[in-house]
Amino acid sequence: MYIHRTIQNIAFAQPMDMGGFPIRQPLPSRQIDMLDPFLLLHHAIMEVSKDVDVKHAGVGPHPHRGFSPVSFIYKGGVHHRDSRGNSNVVYAGGTQWMNAGMGVIHSERPPVDIHEKGGIQELVQLWINSPAKNKMDMPAYFPLTAEETPVVRSDDQKTSIQVISGELNGIKGPVLPLSPVNMFNVYISKGANYFIPFSRLHNAFLYVVSGLVQVGQAEKIEAFYMATFNTDGDGIELNAIEDSIVLVGTGEPLKEPVASHGPFVLNNETQIMEAFRDYQLGKMGVLIEA
Repeated sequence: MYIHRTIQNIAFAQPMDMGGFPIRQPLPSRQIDMLDPFLLLHHAIMEVSKDVDVKHAGVGPHPHRGFSPVSFIYKGGVHHRDSRGNSNVVYAGGTQWMNAGMGVIHSERPPVDIHEKGGIQELVQLWINSPAKNKMDMPAYFPLTAEETPVVRSDDQKTSIQVISGELNGIKGPVLPLSPVNMFNVYISKGANYFIPFSRLHNAFLYVVSGLVQVGQAEKIEAFYMATFNTDGDGIELNAIEDSIVLVGTGEPLKEPVASHGPFVLNNETQIMEAFRDYQLGKMGVLIEA
């Protein structure tokens, strides 16, 4: 018999401006500072103007080192380009997963056909910390389309869960993270319920992208709220009050020092200074967007 985890914290994803882009951020926040190995969560819903060339829309070239920035795409699409020569578009239902490793410069633009897809970009970007031993690995990039993402379906067909990384009910995700991490996109219909099991060693959260769910018999959590869980059970049960989309992440904590500044996440301040130096010296490559 499974034991249900209890809720530790609930945080509202406060609206913020990030360099001119409207985003929502529940992590970090006053309620949830960090959930090892998860560092940051941004939820963006952006209308792409028809008056702006998509080559100049979205997020332009910027560097990263020491963690994995992961984008889960719910509407529209994202064109990823990076200084390692990768260039790939992933549309709604897909995932852009990058291990930044020793350093990479990338951009995240709308695809050229974004207006044929409705003109809206909606995505959640999650930063997942890398173990110290992997922070200076060669960067790696994993584009994952909706069609390539395995799905676990409930017997009543009212719940569909994309398994992006980790494992659920014997189904393994195609992305191999640098530490044990499960990432699931849950699409659950009104009135349905589903129990998601995972390791007792993992920290866990859910973020409600849209809709309204109840966790077990406890709190109801609506869109733009994040819940974190105590390590006191075998998983969480979702009960859908409305048709809902829920991002669920679980991960084994790294229990390592964290030093972060801007786009770099390392283990001490000296490493942060070295990252800025290496970026300025061009050691993270050059990204020229064609």
